Amino acid sequence: MVSDEQGVKRCSRCEQGRPRAAFAGDKATRDGPRAYCRGESIASRGGVCCVSLSAVPAHVDHCHETGRVRGVLCFSCNAALGQFKDQPDVMRRAAAYVEGNAWKPTLVAPGVYHLPS
Repeated sequence: MVSDEQGVKRCSRCEQGRPRAAFAGDKATRDGPRAYCRGESIASRGGVCCVSLSAVPAHVDHCHETGRVRGVLCFSCNAALGQFKDQPDVMRRAAAYVEGNAWKPTLVAPGVYHLPS
Protein backbone atom coordinates (compact mmCIF):
# COMPACT_ATOMS: atom_id res chain seq x y z
CA MET A 1 0.00 0.00 0.00
CA VAL A 2 1.78 3.06 -1.21
CA SER A 3 0.32 6.53 -0.72
CA ASP A 4 1.62 9.90 -1.72
CA GLU A 5 0.95 13.40 -0.55
CA GLN A 6 -1.37 14.18 -3.50
CA GLY A 7 -4.07 11.74 -2.35
CA VAL A 8 -3.15 8.84 -4.63
CA LYS A 9 -3.00 5.28 -3.34
CA ARG A 10 -1.79 2.14 -5.10
CA CYS A 11 -4.28 -0.74 -5.30
CA SER A 12 -2.77 -4.02 -4.11
CA ARG A 13 -4.83 -6.05 -6.62
CA CYS A 14 -4.84 -4.09 -9.89
CA GLU A 15 -1.55 -2.33 -8.99
CA GLN A 16 -2.81 1.00 -10.34
CA GLY A 17 -2.44 4.34 -8.60
CA ARG A 18 -5.94 5.65 -7.90
CA PRO A 19 -7.44 8.61 -6.01
CA ARG A 20 -8.05 7.84 -2.34
CA ALA A 21 -11.80 8.29 -2.99
CA ALA A 22 -11.66 5.09 -5.09
CA PHE A 23 -11.00 3.07 -1.92
CA ALA A 24 -13.52 2.10 0.75
CA GLY A 25 -12.64 3.12 4.30
CA ASP A 26 -11.20 0.54 6.67
CA LYS A 27 -10.57 1.08 10.36
CA ALA A 28 -8.14 -1.87 10.40
CA THR A 29 -5.55 -0.34 8.05
CA ARG A 30 -2.91 2.15 9.14
CA ASP A 31 -3.70 4.82 6.55
CA GLY A 32 -7.52 4.50 6.49
CA PRO A 33 -8.60 3.11 3.10
CA ARG A 34 -8.63 -0.58 2.21
CA ALA A 35 -5.73 -2.13 0.31
CA TYR A 36 -7.71 -2.56 -2.91
CA CYS A 37 -9.88 -0.17 -4.89
CA ARG A 38 -13.68 -0.26 -5.23
CA GLY A 39 -13.39 -1.47 -8.83
CA GLU A 40 -11.55 -4.58 -7.65
CA SER A 41 -14.15 -5.11 -4.90
CA ILE A 42 -16.96 -5.02 -7.46
CA ALA A 43 -15.17 -7.32 -9.91
CA SER A 44 -14.47 -9.87 -7.17
CA ARG A 45 -18.23 -10.11 -6.45
CA GLY A 46 -19.25 -10.91 -10.03
CA GLY A 47 -20.38 -7.39 -10.92
CA VAL A 48 -23.82 -7.63 -9.26
CA CYS A 49 -25.28 -6.47 -5.96
CA CYS A 50 -24.84 -9.09 -3.21
CA VAL A 51 -28.46 -8.64 -2.05
CA SER A 52 -30.60 -8.02 -5.14
CA LEU A 53 -28.31 -10.06 -7.45
CA SER A 54 -29.34 -7.86 -10.36
CA ALA A 55 -28.46 -4.21 -9.93
CA VAL A 56 -25.05 -2.79 -10.68
CA PRO A 57 -23.15 -2.47 -7.39
CA ALA A 58 -21.66 0.88 -6.60
CA HIS A 59 -21.28 0.84 -2.81
CA VAL A 60 -18.79 -1.17 -0.78
CA ASP A 61 -20.81 -2.19 2.28
CA HIS A 62 -19.08 -2.51 5.63
CA CYS A 63 -19.87 -3.21 9.27
CA HIS A 64 -20.05 0.12 11.08
CA GLU A 65 -18.71 -1.41 14.30
CA THR A 66 -15.63 -3.19 12.92
CA GLY A 67 -15.10 -1.53 9.54
CA ARG A 68 -14.96 -5.01 7.90
CA VAL A 69 -16.18 -5.07 4.28
CA ARG A 70 -19.19 -7.37 3.85
CA GLY A 71 -19.82 -7.01 0.13
CA VAL A 72 -20.71 -4.70 -2.71
CA LEU A 73 -24.28 -3.41 -2.99
CA CYS A 74 -26.40 -1.27 -5.27
CA PHE A 75 -27.57 2.09 -3.95
CA SER A 76 -31.03 0.83 -2.98
CA CYS A 77 -29.85 -2.20 -1.02
CA ASN A 78 -27.13 -0.21 0.73
CA ALA A 79 -29.68 2.44 1.72
CA ALA A 80 -32.14 -0.23 2.93
CA LEU A 81 -29.54 -1.82 5.22
CA GLY A 82 -28.76 1.61 6.60
CA GLN A 83 -32.43 2.35 7.23
CA PHE A 84 -32.76 -0.94 9.11
CA LYS A 85 -29.61 0.00 11.08
CA ASP A 86 -28.00 -3.36 10.22
CA GLN A 87 -30.37 -5.18 12.61
CA PRO A 88 -31.09 -8.71 11.29
CA ASP A 89 -34.21 -9.15 13.46
CA VAL A 90 -35.74 -5.99 11.97
CA MET A 91 -34.85 -7.17 8.44
CA ARG A 92 -36.45 -10.58 9.09
CA ARG A 93 -39.66 -8.90 10.29
CA ALA A 94 -39.64 -6.68 7.20
CA ALA A 95 -39.23 -9.74 4.95
CA ALA A 96 -42.08 -11.54 6.74
CA TYR A 97 -44.24 -8.43 6.37
CA VAL A 98 -43.54 -8.15 2.63
CA GLU A 99 -44.24 -11.87 2.19
CA GLY A 100 -47.60 -11.40 3.90
CA ASN A 101 -46.73 -13.57 6.90
CA ALA A 102 -46.61 -10.92 9.60
CA TRP A 103 -49.76 -9.76 11.34
CA LYS A 104 -51.88 -12.08 9.25
CA PRO A 105 -55.02 -12.82 11.28
CA THR A 106 -56.07 -16.43 11.78
CA LEU A 107 -59.80 -17.20 11.77
CA VAL A 108 -60.56 -18.97 15.05
CA ALA A 109 -64.38 -18.90 14.89
CA PRO A 110 -66.89 -17.01 12.74
CA GLY A 111 -66.02 -13.35 13.21
CA VAL A 112 -63.21 -14.13 15.69
CA TYR A 113 -59.63 -13.65 14.59
CA HIS A 114 -56.36 -14.29 16.36
CA LEU A 115 -53.52 -11.87 15.61
CA PRO A 116 -49.94 -13.06 16.03
CA SER A 117 -48.09 -11.46 18.92
